[in-house]
Amino acid sequence: MTDKEDVKVTGIYSKFWRITLVIVSMLLIFVGPTYVPYAMANLLKLDYYVSIGVGFFLFAVGMTFMLFLIRKKLITV
Repeated sequence: MTDKEDVKVTGIYSKFWRITLVIVSMLLIFVGPTYVPYAMANLLKLDYYVSIGVGFFLFAVGMTFMLFLIRKKLITV
């Protein structure tokens, strides 16, 4: 008789969703405060301070999302 581990294929604890959520949070943390303000200020011609505010907001959302993933034990540090 062999031992089979129960592997969840669906849900937030699946390997696919864990990797996807980590990538999304990393994009929010690193791309949010760098490329988004640049694109908003130079390409869309919005006010510089508005674009910096949006970049800071995306950074805060990414950090909050990463904290959520750590607390739910989806990733370990």
